Amino acid sequence: MHIKKSIACVLASLLLLTPLTACHANRKTQNGTLPLPPSLSAPSEPEQTLPEQTLPDAPSEPNEPSEPTPEPEPPQEEVAVYIRLTGDGVNIRAENSTKSTTLGRGEKGSMYAVKDYSSGWYAISYKQKTAYIYDGYALAFALEKSENEKVEKTLEKGYFTLGTPYVYGATRLHDGNGKLLKGFSSGKFDCSSLVQYAFYYGAGAILGTTTRSQVKQGKFVKKSELARGDCMYFTNADRYHLSGVERGGHVAIYLGDDYILHTSSDYARIEKLTKTRWNYYIEARRFV
Repeated sequence: MHIKKSIACVLASLLLLTPLTACHANRKTQNGTLPLPPSLSAPSEPEQTLPEQTLPDAPSEPNEPSEPTPEPEPPQEEVAVYIRLTGDGVNIRAENSTKSTTLGRGEKGSMYAVKDYSSGWYAISYKQKTAYIYDGYALAFALEKSENEKVEKTLEKGYFTLGTPYVYGATRLHDGNGKLLKGFSSGKFDCSSLVQYAFYYGAGAILGTTTRSQVKQGKFVKKSELARGDCMYFTNADRYHLSGVERGGHVAIYLGDDYILHTSSDYARIEKLTKTRWNYYIEARRFV
């Protein structure tokens, strides 16, 4: 219906802008159209006076059923795009070219957040740099974004650390009160220092220096109400039989659909929660 109306409007505009005499401004021949000399004008037909007559009323047409008002389309949810590598030893390159420098190699199943896509290459964050992976070695998937802008900015800072080596007891960004510490390096993190770093630069939130101090902060979140950007706290084999906050031994940032961003034993990564990890789950906290 809208298309028909648009065409009708265009035709009406053309008719209003075109003089009726233009229809007679040229004469046809077998060879084509010959323009009239400038001094001549097209002959006008004599006006005819018709006797007045009363015309019968035109029969009324039945009312056409009005088209139903289309329902408004629901707002489209914004999504974050990720890739999962489909092979081992996938080259992670400095530029979108097979001739570019290799910054590292990804294992099968490794996941990264996509920053951009062009000419068959995914742009990702890798070890504090923008890097590229050829799309022939990865499959894309999406997770719904949070409506909270601070959550997404925090996650972007977390993506920045992907691939960075895990170092137990790595120097924290700050002392737990916002005072920046000497010796901090964005090239090495353990789980709680990564979370502290991401929330500080992504949302301006001041988190403690360990899982056991962080779990006392923020707002408690029920497991059934976990949302993107919440921090999940876990115990581990060494602390499983302890009680209270002393059970806490690991933290990860929840991405949605059972995906988490964290670092544990090797390097910062995105993972799907396993049954074993869920068995170690303690609680979740919300900081933004």
